[in-house]
Amino acid sequence: MQSIILISQIFIAISLGYFVAPHLSQTIKQFVFKILPYFSYVLLISVAFELTQALNHIQNPVAILPPALLIAFTTSIGSFFICLITYKLIDRQSVQGKISLHLFINALKNIAKAFLALGVGILLGILVNASSFHIAFNSWYLLLVFILLIGIELAFTQFDRSWLSWRILLVPIAAFIGSCVASIFSYFILSNNYSLNEVMALAQGYGWYSMSGILFTELHSAQLGSIALLTDLFREIFAILLMYCLGWRFPRSAISSAGATSMDVTLAMVKQSCGTHYVPHAMMSGLILSLLAPLLITLFLNLKF
Repeated sequence: MQSIILISQIFIAISLGYFVAPHLSQTIKQFVFKILPYFSYVLLISVAFELTQALNHIQNPVAILPPALLIAFTTSIGSFFICLITYKLIDRQSVQGKISLHLFINALKNIAKAFLALGVGILLGILVNASSFHIAFNSWYLLLVFILLIGIELAFTQFDRSWLSWRILLVPIAAFIGSCVASIFSYFILSNNYSLNEVMALAQGYGWYSMSGILFTELHSAQLGSIALLTDLFREIFAILLMYCLGWRFPRSAISSAGATSMDVTLAMVKQSCGTHYVPHAMMSGLILSLLAPLLITLFLNLKF
């Protein structure tokens, strides 16, 4: 019942933003577009702060790093190769993009900012834990504000009917299948500590670390929330590396590995390394996976196998 309430809140927030957006003044619209790129860092600070406080009650918190790295790596690679095999069978064409050193450096800067935000949140959490103060904070409500802003942005995104072609829809499908296959592989390594449904749920974040960390904490535990946060942060990093190393040759596969981030963080990289022709692939794949991620996480967490 709790999971249904949380998912409903997410879809209410994004729908509210979408339908309210046309009625907003130009000043408010400009303000939303200006703060949206930075809001994820604020959210990341709050998530790290909340999880640091919760980790006080977890034995051996260092143990969350290996499963996060393993699931992030296998799901990125799994999505890439499932998409590659699929398109090799049905479509051999590839549009070659350009590799930009300047854009790659900017990507590394964005990754550094994400880790800086994590560090700030962790430091604040440690300071609060070391003091006598007790701060009751729930980053879930901050996430809902973030999703509301995303809904506003989506209202001004120009969609085309051709974006729903089967060639484009195969990209998120491959990401889902690749993540599931990779999670089963990861489970054989992690089976002593985690159940199959937990590992499969962790594979469904698709790089959306600001959402998955909070959702896992709310639905399961702070420990799994911490693993989810790191898993999707590392997944974004692996996707960026794949984009620049192989995106020029296998554009759809690189987009598939990027998951939900292909419609925001890695979109600029798609334009440069894959080619402008593949921007609709990135936009639709990122949108579909962003909408499915909270549903799939909730579904797998509630399954028992």
